Formats: sequence, structure tokens, C-alpha cells
Amino acid sequence: MTLTLVYDGGCPFCRQFALRSELLSGIPDLNIVDGRVDHALRRELNRRRLPLKDGAVLLDGDRSWHGSDAVAELSRRMNASDPLLQGLSTLFRNRTTASRLYPALLLARRMALASRGLSPDPDQTALSRNTDDAG
Repeated sequence: MTLTLVYDGGCPFCRQFALRSELLSGIPDLNIVDGRVDHALRRELNRRRLPLKDGAVLLDGDRSWHGSDAVAELSRRMNASDPLLQGLSTLFRNRTTASRLYPALLLARRMALASRGLSPDPDQTALSRNTDDAG
């Protein structure tokens, strides 16, 4: 069965982590999908209460992990050749540690997306801007 990581391609940190994981994690057949552009998959994830706005999703057949659980599960499966992934894998493989650190990752994601004018919710096309202040 193919393991699939669904990430937010609008976030440069998420994109780099996903690409690096695909190439250097040591996980055979890891498939990465930019959930920001795959609307059908994102609708299915929302239906399953796994919204991309709240974090990455890891899919393995009928099993799924979301947010910090997805990062922890992916980290546990890694046999990375890349020093950065080795360090991240060691740090995030523990579910408790991952859940404590994950909010910082979401904050960094929000800041990166805001700097690009993107909403953290891929179902919204752009950040809503308050136009009432313009006068």
C-alpha cells in the first residue's frame, strides 16, 4: 500500500519538508500531494474531518493521521539519509513531543502563508482583508 502525505503546497516550509521526505526519508513509495491544488482530495479530507487548514494528513489505505499525529507517524517510519530529516524524525517521532511542538509549526505556516497573501485555509482563496480601514 502506498503511503500518501497531503500537505499545503502554499507553505514553503511544508513544501520543502514534503519534497525532502519524498526524496530522502527512506520510506519506499511515499507519495506527496499538494492538497491546496487537489480540490477533490481536499473535499474528501474535509468530509472525513481531516481539514488541511489544521495540518498535514498522512494516509495509508483506510488509516489516516492528521496534524501532529501525521508528523509523528511519518517520523516513526523514516529511515532518513538526510541530516535535517534525521533530526526532525528524532524530534517528532514521539507523539507527545510532536503534539507539544506542532502548534509552533502551524504558527510558522500561518506566517509564511500570510506573507504570500494566502489563507491558512486552502478552501479560502486569499486572506480576507479589512477594507473598512481604508477611509
